[in-house]
Amino acid sequence: MGAGDGEGWSNALAKYEALASSLPSCHGLGSALYRRHDGFWYPAHLMPATLAMRDTFVARPSDVILATMPKSGTTWLKALSFCVVHRGRHAPAPGGDSPAGHPLLYSSPHDLVPFLHSIYESRSHVAPGHRLEAMPSPRVLAVHAPLSSLPASVKASGCRVVYLCRDPKDAFVSLRHYIDEIKPEGSTMTPFAEAFELLCNGVSPFGPIWDHAAEYWKESLARPEEVMFLRYESLKEDGVGSVRRLADFLGRPFTDEEVAGGVPEAVVELCSMERMRSVEANRHGQHGVTWSTFKNSAFFRKGEVGDWKEHMTLEMARRLDDVVEEKLRGSGLSLIRHRQC
Repeated sequence: MGAGDGEGWSNALAKYEALASSLPSCHGLGSALYRRHDGFWYPAHLMPATLAMRDTFVARPSDVILATMPKSGTTWLKALSFCVVHRGRHAPAPGGDSPAGHPLLYSSPHDLVPFLHSIYESRSHVAPGHRLEAMPSPRVLAVHAPLSSLPASVKASGCRVVYLCRDPKDAFVSLRHYIDEIKPEGSTMTPFAEAFELLCNGVSPFGPIWDHAAEYWKESLARPEEVMFLRYESLKEDGVGSVRRLADFLGRPFTDEEVAGGVPEAVVELCSMERMRSVEANRHGQHGVTWSTFKNSAFFRKGEVGDWKEHMTLEMARRLDDVVEEKLRGSGLSLIRHRQC
């Protein structure tokens, strides 16, 4: 597929770009162009990389794949998973005062846990295959892509997949603020009401949100040893308990000595919104992608549960709740934390 050498990869990516340009399109949040593929809407600039990833990425059994819808706690999950997986080399100190050398104190979680699409969308002279092969195991990687668009090797390898969902109302409001922060200078935002209509019709980055969550939910029931389904709200309510369950799932349970020494609490503290927001790299560092460059601070907002109430009417909330619950009827899954009756 040309994913191994730089010149071959450039030719391969050009073919994926041509394929992506032939897909149905529409304008979505932030007036960005979306492409529709196999029932899901993708930001147009990520469509070629998504197709290339699907065809060429080879998962290792030791890989950890973090999957989320945008603004559903992605940055937080990246930090927590990195900290849990690599605590043997980078130990968080109990009491909240981690060693100055811990990577999370000088690097963005997005640099430590890269998105697969960011690796595949680059036209760097170093092809994705080479970059991925050079990463030591265990590799912790992230995706926004639906389960059905992941490479077959993810399931075949038996690697671990962690999915984090969030109440769609909060995720939508957070996404609006994020897009407003990173939009190119001179561009406009889709009006709130119009963007909300698109969301209810299934048009959002990597949406429909209900289908995205349902795919991972069903897989977590079918393969609970390999796919874990987490809720943002549960992380907020019981961070330590959630982190311990995450460590167990990833095959790196906390030892009795670690528990007695407060290591799970140290992980939660190190990865807290307040601590991460204070890190220089997250305050003033840049996140560079092929289509835009913006400050890492755009990734950090309130992170609160129920913040949608400040931006959305009760009528809108009830409508979105109704749409999501109806689409998920019979699946055993609900994304609504507190239904607006």
